Amino acid sequence: MASINELVVLTGASRGMGRAMASQLLARGGVQLLCLSRGIDATLEAEAAAAGSAVLQWSVDLADPLPVAERLADWLAAQDAALLRHAVLINNAGTVGRTAPLARASLPELSAALRVGLEAALLLTSAFLSATTGWAASRQVLNISSGLGRNAMGSQAPYCAAKAGMDHFSRAVALEGAQEGGARIVSLAPGVIDTDMQVALRSADAGLFPDRSRFEALHRNGQLDSPESAARKVLAWLERPDFGAQPVADVRQP
Repeated sequence: MASINELVVLTGASRGMGRAMASQLLARGGVQLLCLSRGIDATLEAEAAAAGSAVLQWSVDLADPLPVAERLADWLAAQDAALLRHAVLINNAGTVGRTAPLARASLPELSAALRVGLEAALLLTSAFLSATTGWAASRQVLNISSGLGRNAMGSQAPYCAAKAGMDHFSRAVALEGAQEGGARIVSLAPGVIDTDMQVALRSADAGLFPDRSRFEALHRNGQLDSPESAARKVLAWLERPDFGAQPVADVRQP
């Protein structure tokens, strides 16, 4: 196996764009990838071995994020930082939940959506920044946001709130990093992608989700990016020399 010199922590790695990012990261070689997801994908082990990378997968529930963040902090503290030139956290996990007006939403489902989409990202970012303070490696946090964090949509209140919160806490952390010469952070909207979330939106009860036809049209007209293409665009953002100059961004920007 090639010498490991890059460490990446990735949430939501078992499906969709997250799964595609996992493959593309491992293919670089020399990457230690830690995946935090509900499911474990055995095929990632073979991909890692073939590319000279390493993968570790934790089966976790990000609706209960505090123990996951504490475990991550301990794991990072045990790493040999002297071997690393680059460390990255990608907060990709999120859920649209059951599409319905807020007045008709399930309280437990609302709580879970906000914990997965916002609280987990905030806690994991805190754990990552704290544990890697003082590392010589360059450090980046990439939060996967959405246009719905910047443009509201009915029957999507928890998802809109989670992504708007992600954008704004990224702005705050960017100010802290600038003051301390620390990690760089971006909350990035990846465009519209053909994932399970899109299927859920197209399948929602039209009586509860008036915008369903919009998502049906995106699919019908071939306007959805593939998970693999979207993953390449997102990971390319990490390579930009101006990463972090604008803490809230969109892959469709120049």
